[in-house]
Amino acid sequence: MDSHDISISTQFIKLQELLKFAGAVETGGDAKRIIQQGRVTVNGQTCTMRGKKLYPGDRAAVDGETELVVR
Repeated sequence: MDSHDISISTQFIKLQELLKFAGAVETGGDAKRIIQQGRVTVNGQTCTMRGKKLYPGDRAAVDGETELVVR
């Protein structure tokens, strides 16, 4: 699994924004679609909430292939 550290300068980042910021998806619509399809996990659990807040130390994965670690 590819792992990428994503540094944020705010207290948290929403899941949809993280996917766009990291380049895992091209648009917000793409992010919405894959999240609703259950293809994204947060800290090992399937997450279908686009607005899920992720804090430093949280991990999101897309299709079990690309892991994004919030720093």
